[in-house]
Amino acid sequence: MPSAIARMAPALALVLALAAACTTSRPTPQSEPSTARHPPPGSEAASEPSGRSTPMNLRLTIDGHQVEATFNDSTTARDLTELLPLTLDMEDFHQTERIAYPPRKLDTTGAPAASNPKAGDLAYYAPWGNLAFFYRDGDHSPNLVILGRLNDRGDIDRLAAAEHIRIEASA
Repeated sequence: MPSAIARMAPALALVLALAAACTTSRPTPQSEPSTARHPPPGSEAASEPSGRSTPMNLRLTIDGHQVEATFNDSTTARDLTELLPLTLDMEDFHQTERIAYPPRKLDTTGAPAASNPKAGDLAYYAPWGNLAFFYRDGDHSPNLVILGRLNDRGDIDRLAAAEHIRIEASA
């Protein structure tokens, strides 16, 4: 008797595996409402209006030279403006960007999952909590939030050697 059970065990295991696969990979009926998979329009936190509906003009002082920049109206950019004026010590990262750390992590609610930074972009890298000032185009980067950019592309070269940057609102 034990040998008969031993011979049937592989067949029984195959039948159970097929039955499980059939029940878990069943297609979803077309009659299922679409709101079960997607939030209703207008429900995302990112669509909430802010107190500021236009980009914010900034003055960056890069090693004593004044440069104009503009922040977008993202939650993260607005959170950083709460810390202004801000003076930061910079360090190079991958010969592409200068980085510095604000006094606290910033709110990234509603931020895109990834960004493709370009030379002149000002950004925030959420996992490390650092600001990034790109003087060269960067790679596609998850958790990188673009905050704004320099107004004049001619100022990008100043970022490559920046030791200190002061960020403040511009009138």
